[in-house]
Formats: sequence, structure tokens, C-alpha cells
Amino acid sequence: MVFPKEEEESLVYDVRLSSVGPGRATGSDVFHSPGGLDLAMKLHYIRVVYFFESEAAQGLTIMKIKEKMFTWFNPYFITCGRFRRWDSGRPFIKCNDCGARFIEAKCNKTLHQWLALKDNWPRYKFLVPHQVVGPELSFSPPVLLQVTQFKCGGMSLGLSWAHILGDPLSASDFINSWGQVMNNLTLEKPFNIPRSVPTPREPGSEKDPISAKRIDPVGDHWIPANNKKMDTFSFHLTSSQMNYLQAQIWGPSVEQTPSFESLCAIIWRCVAHARAGFEPKTVTVCRTDPFDRGNDIIGNNQVICKVEAGSECSIVETDLRVLATMLADQGVDERKQIEEAVEKDQGVGDFFVYGANLTFLDLEETNVYDLQLMGHKPKFVYYTLQGVGDEGLVLVLPWPKGSTKNGVDGKFVTMIMPEDEMVKLKSQLQTNGLLLEDNI
Repeated sequence: MVFPKEEEESLVYDVRLSSVGPGRATGSDVFHSPGGLDLAMKLHYIRVVYFFESEAAQGLTIMKIKEKMFTWFNPYFITCGRFRRWDSGRPFIKCNDCGARFIEAKCNKTLHQWLALKDNWPRYKFLVPHQVVGPELSFSPPVLLQVTQFKCGGMSLGLSWAHILGDPLSASDFINSWGQVMNNLTLEKPFNIPRSVPTPREPGSEKDPISAKRIDPVGDHWIPANNKKMDTFSFHLTSSQMNYLQAQIWGPSVEQTPSFESLCAIIWRCVAHARAGFEPKTVTVCRTDPFDRGNDIIGNNQVICKVEAGSECSIVETDLRVLATMLADQGVDERKQIEEAVEKDQGVGDFFVYGANLTFLDLEETNVYDLQLMGHKPKFVYYTLQGVGDEGLVLVLPWPKGSTKNGVDGKFVTMIMPEDEMVKLKSQLQTNGLLLEDNI
């Protein structure tokens, strides 16, 4: 279903703004200093929209939702603070309970009509806030939430999460704990102990890591500048399609790489075809590291690996099994080097990770479908990022559980790429069996 452009602005209406924060006062002079890896992600923003059918939203008023949030934010008081800078220029969070921005809105379509909109991805901006941090740090909430009520009684919850707070797993745990509070469950989360400024380390390598790109200072407006206009495109792969693609690459062999690496190998080759003469020889793979959370309930701990094919390698001519194996086995974790690069100038420099190289983000273990309301999981979750560099980003999410076939589940893929590459890229995706005619 396609709506005329003149209807687009009126899809979401009756927008109201307020703030919500912890029910318990944090106290004065409480500060949280993001670590080096947090600061490396400060120009990126996670945007997620959770869609619930009317059964899950029945009886949920805005008043009830906001009342529960006061309890929810007690352990997450750091997310309700505001950024400042020390005299050195290093950013920190003043935990002053200013709160998260809360937006309520209505949509003049049913949930089914919204999800049936063809090529609807640009319109999702109406369901999740797109505010970034700055240019006035003291007035910029790092977390924004939007509840949109559909004509049918269904609802969506939009989460805007400044990546400097934490990685995708942190963001998922954050929103999933809201579901626990809404279901009257006790939160068994420790209070995040605000971190102090890290002690200076011995100087690391003089050379910046491959997976993070240093850029000219952005000041207090935390968003990287793109040299190219970026576009977003998403598509669904069924479990049958994934089984077919695995069989095409590996045949009957039992020595297969996981489906994420196989899928990314195909996409890597498709991007190389679309960038003829400028093949991406180095890519970045990011994925959850659930074993390195420490005592923090928020923070950036995801694995960030560089994968280098070598300057003599032709990506379009390399066997897909070789590319998939490289992605699975030859990545070099650069978290330590990224942290050293940030701390080298006391956390004042500006970097970005997503899109510094062609980046593949594995969201399969981030529990995106674990948010529950009234015992119901989301019908659909849309996930994207803001602040992606010119080399582009590929996000791979699991399809809702129940779509598994022969041990391989369906996927939902979102690609953020330069607009001038999209036509060639879609053609390559179709040629390689990733994109069906209906998705173009």
C-alpha cells in the first residue's frame, strides 16, 4: 500500500512532549564518565521501533506507562542525566535526573496498514525521535521515547538511544526491563555505579585502529558529516531463502559457517560489484559480547573486529566460502586499540566506527524480541542507526521466533548505504537471490 505524499506528514499527529525520570532522587554532585570505547561511539545513535498488536496494548494508557517509568528509571538514572565537559574538554554525564524525553502521538492508520506500506522505511522517522546530542549539551537528553497509538488499538514504542551510553545489548536490556516493570515484575538489576575519569594509561600505538576513523572536531553537535547522501533500505529473508543460500555456498558440507557470516559474504560481494574499481578490501564486523559486561548495566562492550582481505584480493572473484570463513575466523578485535586511540588525547577527539569501513552489525544475540507487554512479544521490530559513515552499514536481525526451518531462522536486513549506489546494489542483491521482485 502506498499513500500519496501529501498524506505523509499527517500520518502521525497530536504529538505531545514531556519528560520522565527516576522516582528516587539521585543526589547532588553525581557524575558518570564514559570510557574510551563509549566515547568512540558518541556520534552514533540507535533507533528502534517495537510494534504491538491491540491485545498487548489493551488498557495501557499514557498515564499508566509513565507511572511505571518512574520505577524503571531508578536503576537507570545515568540515562536521565545531561552531558557536560570537564575543563580538559572530555565529556561526562551529570546525573541530575533531568529525565528522558517522552513523546506521545497518534497514527491515522491501523498497525496492519502501516506494516503493509511499500518502501515505507523513510516514514519510520515519524515513530521514533531523531534528535541528536547537541549543540547545547545541557539541554540534550541521551534517551528519547515515543509511544504512538494506531487506529486499531495497536501501538508502537520508539527508542532513541545515544550509543555513547551503551551498545545494542545495553539498549535492548534497557527497554526489556521496562517491559518487566509494565508486567509488575521486580527488576533484579544493580544500580549502575557512575564511573570516574579513567586513570591515564601508557601510550599505545601511534597508529589509529582500522575500525575507527578520527575526524575533524565536531564540537558540541555530535553527528558526523557525510560526504555522500545516505539512503536506507530493508528486506526480509525467509528461513527457506537462508537454507537455500547456505546450500548454494556450502553444498552438503557440514563445515558451514554460521548463517550471519554466509549472508554477509554475499552482501560484501554485492557491494564490491556496485563499487566497481573501489572494492571494500577491509570490513568491520561488530557483534555482542555478553561475557564482558563487568558490573555495568550499560556500556559499550561489543566486539569490533577488522577483517582484511588484502590489497591483491578481488572480492568479486573470491569464492564465497573463503569470504564467509574470513568473516568468521580472521577478524582481529580492535577494542583495546580503539580505547587507546581515544584516551591518547584524553577523550577529546572525535571518532566514528559504523561506516568507517563497510560494517556488518550482528544483532542476533541482542534479544530484540524479548520485550513483552501483557505477555505478548512485538509483532515486528524495526532497527536502524543514525550517524553512519560513507562506507555504509549492514544490520542483520533475527526474524521473530517460529520462522526457523532446518535449524536456520529468517533474517531482517537493513542497509544504510550511499544513495548513488542503491540501484546497482539492489540489482546485485536480486541477482544473488537475496532480494525478491516484491522487495524492490
